[in-house]
Amino acid sequence: MAYQTQTNIFVRGLEVQASIGVHPHEHETTQPIIIDVLLDMGGAVLPEDDMLAETLDYSIVADKAAELAQEAHVQLVETLASRIAAWALCADKRVVSCTVCIAKPHALINADVAGVEITLNREKND
Repeated sequence: MAYQTQTNIFVRGLEVQASIGVHPHEHETTQPIIIDVLLDMGGAVLPEDDMLAETLDYSIVADKAAELAQEAHVQLVETLASRIAAWALCADKRVVSCTVCIAKPHALINADVAGVEITLNREKND
C-alpha cells in the first residue's frame, strides 16, 4: 500500500546565551534566548533502512542554530531567525520551508516572553 507523507523535523526549546538586542545594555552581555525550528520536509520519502543518513539529523539543526546565535552580536531577533531559516533551506534540498521562532524571556517585565516567528519557503524553481 502506498502512502502520501508529510514529514516535519523540529527542535523546540533550544536555550542559547546570545548577544542580541538594540538597547545599549544588550550589547554588554549575553542573555538567554529560546529557539524553535520547524522544518517542513514536504513529501520526503520515509527512511527504508532505518539509517540516519536517510533523514535530516535534528542535532545538526540545533548545533547550527546555536552557532549562528553565538557567532556575533545581532540587533534584531528577526535577523537571527531569518539566518537560521535560510541556512536550513540551503543545507538540505528536501526542506520545503522552515519556520523559526525566537523568544527572549527577559525582554519585557510584564510578559513571559517576547519574540518573533518567521517562515521562509523554498522558491518553486529551486
